[in-house]
Amino acid sequence: MSLSDRLKRAADADGGLGSKESTKTSIDPFLLIKERAQASLLTRLGSKLVDQEVSEPELRKLVMLELDGILAEEDIPLNAAERKLLGDSVVVEFLGYGPMQQFLADDSVTEIMVNGTRRMYVERDGKLQETEAQFLTEDHLRRVIGRIVARVGRRIDEASPMVDARLPDGSRVNAIIPPLAVDGPALTIRKFSKEAFTADDLVEMGSMTEAVSQFLETCVRGKRNILISGGTGSGKTTLLNVLSSFIPADERIVTIEDSVELQLAQDHVIRLESRPPNIEQKGEVSIRDLVR
Repeated sequence: MSLSDRLKRAADADGGLGSKESTKTSIDPFLLIKERAQASLLTRLGSKLVDQEVSEPELRKLVMLELDGILAEEDIPLNAAERKLLGDSVVVEFLGYGPMQQFLADDSVTEIMVNGTRRMYVERDGKLQETEAQFLTEDHLRRVIGRIVARVGRRIDEASPMVDARLPDGSRVNAIIPPLAVDGPALTIRKFSKEAFTADDLVEMGSMTEAVSQFLETCVRGKRNILISGGTGSGKTTLLNVLSSFIPADERIVTIEDSVELQLAQDHVIRLESRPPNIEQKGEVSIRDLVR
């Protein structure tokens, strides 16, 4: 018997799904169960879902235990394979990045742009593409944003509705929520390149000439001041990574960033990151403080 048939039989027997949801059940019964399970898990686990004191393996185990309890209590008719599929899907939603997960795993995607719950765009080969993926609710999107910023000691709320953060792989994140974001939370993820470009790569791609490459290398080795300026996505960080490769290995390098994103190949590197104030407006460490 299919999942749809078993769910319909269960709904007819005890009214668990209700007649108002019968149309949705016939369309996507798995999605309906998933939504119910997520709502129940959120009620049961609450703040634990973004608690930095709880490790990911512990949280994963906790989510699965709670999910088993929910399925047992509501007597949802799932076989072993469906149970595992639901568990894996819910874990990704709560511990991963929901509908963005597939694009974070796609090396061809360089940027992900979430415009509220209605639209999600990705950038491939420098071109924007609208996707069919979307967050089901604004609350879900805000939970994902909260989990991202909490992992790097940041916060986002009505008092501080805009934040820059980063993912564990170094990808850069910018999030903004109401009241600044009028149409709902907006999230942008600039993905972290797994392999940094070299000067030869930029020359081969036509981004610079060999003469320019040699000139910039001379400036770096001569310890000249260099200012890199440009719009979003214009390649500032890429160029800075290339310039850093010209720094001699016997030099000590100290980097100071709002959000860590540089990829330096040298061994003797000290990486510093600024810190915003906490909820009491204390503890801020600015770039100016770190430069002193």
